Amino acid sequence: MGGGNGQKAKMARERNLEKQKGAKGSQLEANKKAMNIQCKVCMQTFICTTSEVKCREHAEAKHPKSDVVACFPHLKK
Repeated sequence: MGGGNGQKAKMARERNLEKQKGAKGSQLEANKKAMNIQCKVCMQTFICTTSEVKCREHAEAKHPKSDVVACFPHLKK
């Protein structure tokens, strides 16, 4: 005799629950892929959204004898 609105809503909730199960999980793999800025002296990696200021801070703190551009060639102007 057909399902009512209650049956349709239940089926929709079940379908949405199935979709959400696949979306949840760890974001570690995505974070590893985003680590694409690398110091050329010590090979430490930084996430792609790292600012120029943070790169300069790293170079001054960890490699005071090296130039900032030697650590991070992408900062050349």
